[in-house]
Amino acid sequence: MRKYILIVISIILLCSGCEYKLRPNDDDMPQRIEVKRYDRLQSQYLTTGDFAALQQMNTEFPIETRTLIEDILHIGEVNDPEISRTFLKYYQDSTLQVLISDVEAEYANMDDINVSLNDAFDKLKTYIPDLTVPGFYAQIGDLEHSIIIGDGVVGISLDKYMGENYSIYRKYYSQSQRESMTRSYIVPDCLCFYLLSVYPLDNFENRPQVERDLHFGKIMWVVNMITGNKMYTTKYVDSINTYMLKNSTKTILQLLVNNEYNDIIKETGIQ
Repeated sequence: MRKYILIVISIILLCSGCEYKLRPNDDDMPQRIEVKRYDRLQSQYLTTGDFAALQQMNTEFPIETRTLIEDILHIGEVNDPEISRTFLKYYQDSTLQVLISDVEAEYANMDDINVSLNDAFDKLKTYIPDLTVPGFYAQIGDLEHSIIIGDGVVGISLDKYMGENYSIYRKYYSQSQRESMTRSYIVPDCLCFYLLSVYPLDNFENRPQVERDLHFGKIMWVVNMITGNKMYTTKYVDSINTYMLKNSTKTILQLLVNNEYNDIIKETGIQ
């Protein structure tokens, strides 16, 4: 019996040693994307006036709070002693209070968004290995902005993705506008706006309109390809698709960094 116990202990120690050696180094694991739930602190403060939630917003999300107050809502400066009251009062609007409650219910779980973002950036990195993966957070805006691009951070305004049949939208948006205000557009829009920030069109203001449209079209084409869905369908996206089919050796990175559109215009006849 004693010999048997010693053998069992030896096996356990051996297995433990193997597990330790085979466990991957945390430093070697790719960083996984998870949308930070800034919106939950917002909801807590804006519906109950919980000052602890506001403090947490300011300490854990100082950049996000400043961006929301100063750049999105335009209600003052974040360091103003009265800004907390102004911020709270702004969201006491009955429509915004309903919106906060509905967003909280609709997005109680965002695991599907996290999975889709990880899948998309994993695939994107195979084409653009040096691409920096940004951080992501969710917020509740005022029905004006959808995706906010900061310094290495992407903000998702959940209030703009409540579904095309959402009752509040019917007051402010046309049917065609509402079609893209759904949960399924969150990841494509994140990719689209982020890629536009990484690969901007130089001298944008002085470019012909067709070149501006083609620039947006190529970003949308890349996003369609990465997600495997034709979320964006315009004649400029179609032109980029035609061009890439004719130039099959051209890489996605080459397409993104090239801001000369004469060849595309000539080969596709787009106007």
